Amino acid sequence: MSALADAHAPPETLADHVRDQTGEDVFHCYQCGKCAAGCPLAAEMDYSPQQVLRLLQLGLPEVERELLGSLAIWLCLTCEQCVTRCPQQVDLPKIMDDLRRRSRERGLVHPRARDILKFHESFLSTVQRNGRLHEVSLIAQYKLRSGHLLQDVLVAPLLLLRGKLGILPEKIAGHDAVKRIFERAASGHEGAETHRHDGAGAEGQP
Repeated sequence: MSALADAHAPPETLADHVRDQTGEDVFHCYQCGKCAAGCPLAAEMDYSPQQVLRLLQLGLPEVERELLGSLAIWLCLTCEQCVTRCPQQVDLPKIMDDLRRRSRERGLVHPRARDILKFHESFLSTVQRNGRLHEVSLIAQYKLRSGHLLQDVLVAPLLLLRGKLGILPEKIAGHDAVKRIFERAASGHEGAETHRHDGAGAEGQP
């Protein structure tokens, strides 16, 4: 009987996966628009914050794919202005973060967001390696990843002369603890996906 019920159960939507991963229920949103009204980058987004939640509520695979390929999810600053204004306390930055991860995993990153992703990867890599941000390493990695080798090339010497940039990274106490945080974060995402799909193929999954 349970097998028959499972066979006729509706497929999990992207909203279901977001709720499982973040604990946020997009159906708490009733489209008041306060998040979009307070978002400093709403005018630059292809979908406003409230539209992102509405697209998730629709639960349509083609719409979900379009959302994961949108620019809006990469422009979110996680400033939490939307959460502060939301009468339902929907944590949209947390949802955006999960959508960015899924967009990256499925190869749907918006072309205009690729530099944002390269900067994000460079930032995390620097923190993971040094235990804290090292600006010179960040700049070097970002330029190599993005190919913008000559962008702002005249700025760095001025910052070095003024002592604003340290050539060598500082050593910090507890560096191994920082590495373990990254390892737990990586294994946590992998474990969540394995548990959710229970060994099923990723094809057609949000």
